[in-house]
Amino acid sequence: MYNTNILGKSLERWIEEFPLITQLISTEEVFWTNPHYQPFEQCAGELPLEEKHVQDAEQRLQRFAPYLAKAFPETRQMNGIIESPLVQIPAMQQHVEERYGQKILGQLWLKCDSHLPISGSIKARGGIYEVLKHAEDLAIQHNMLTVEEDYSVLADQAFKDFFSQYSIAVGSTGNLGMSIGIISAEIGFHVTVHMSADAKQWKKDLLRKKGVVVVEYASDYSKAVEEGRKQAETDPTCYFIDDENSQDLFLGYAVAASRLKKQLEDRNVIVDEDHPLFVYLPCGVGGGPGGVAFGLKLLYKDQAHCFFGEPTHSPCMLLGLMTGMHNRIAVQDFGIDNITTADGLAVGRPSGFVGKTVEGLLSGIYTVSDDQLFELLRALIDTENIHLEPSALAGAYGPIQLFKSEAGHNYVEKHDLRNKLKNATHIIWATGGSMVPEDIMASYYRMAKS
Repeated sequence: MYNTNILGKSLERWIEEFPLITQLISTEEVFWTNPHYQPFEQCAGELPLEEKHVQDAEQRLQRFAPYLAKAFPETRQMNGIIESPLVQIPAMQQHVEERYGQKILGQLWLKCDSHLPISGSIKARGGIYEVLKHAEDLAIQHNMLTVEEDYSVLADQAFKDFFSQYSIAVGSTGNLGMSIGIISAEIGFHVTVHMSADAKQWKKDLLRKKGVVVVEYASDYSKAVEEGRKQAETDPTCYFIDDENSQDLFLGYAVAASRLKKQLEDRNVIVDEDHPLFVYLPCGVGGGPGGVAFGLKLLYKDQAHCFFGEPTHSPCMLLGLMTGMHNRIAVQDFGIDNITTADGLAVGRPSGFVGKTVEGLLSGIYTVSDDQLFELLRALIDTENIHLEPSALAGAYGPIQLFKSEAGHNYVEKHDLRNKLKNATHIIWATGGSMVPEDIMASYYRMAKS
């Protein structure tokens, strides 16, 4: 049941101000365009972070590359850089056009963060970055390291012994906990991952095999984060990674933009005023998609159009941005249950930091049902032999919604894009999937109804 007096207003009053709430309560699929969206130059001066902060994060990851190449053999081919492939998916594009009866103008690509090394999801960007930054800070503070040194020394036993004096805590629905647990345990930290009820069992099992302490909760993501925060507050040696508010996580994700830009250039894909870029990002609490969108807007400005995709049962960022309430409001306030197969997106309350940061940068948000996630999951396997977890398919629904919905048509017209769409590049951001066990993936495949 919904809260009859939500933050001092009746439900009827909320619906009067924001009619789309009726459809959200009914868990219908919607496509919302952001009325706060502005030309980049108009909002750039109000942003809490700048390009220099992203460049600092890039340089830090370069310093850690020798360590990562030594500690994680799967990164050696990329010389210790954690990066994912960008692939064109023409067969999937054709399938989607036929299934939904809608032509997608432009070329459809998949950014395979599902196949990032170490932890197989977009969280390998932000999560691993923040742990590395904390490790660097500690080592430099204790005169064990300088930024001029070869960071491969961090793999030595002396550093593992040093880091074992410290611990890390995080709350997660799954993938963030995976990335932080794996990297923290390898470095030598004691690490505790507080997992919500939505987290898949295989993710908990894998972490425990790595020596990570996993604490399970019967409630959702917000409770897991709250408990992780409490643990850190009572232990001066414990560092809490705050998925809701962390600038370091956000910057780790933002580094993806410059790498994507190089991948597009290497493939002779043009992004300019006549060749727009559309990016569709699955969204939970907001850090991953927010960081990527922020980085892309820094580089491409008004030539990049970023959309978030959320489950129909967990539209927290849409609700927070649309009402301007951000983290002061939750889907449960409106009787929306926050129950979805998309575990990484099962978040009831959005990040206020991310919402306020992307408020003028984000083009819009759409929602997608679990049934559609399974249909798209099966289609991508059948057409391209690429296996993603359900959460990651939220991105794949974006181009369909853009072209089929009235709100999408209006966005295209408002921004004078109609005659440019044939030259457009559409990128689905695949946020996870390569580490899903085969039997679990097979069960996902069978969940598709057609």
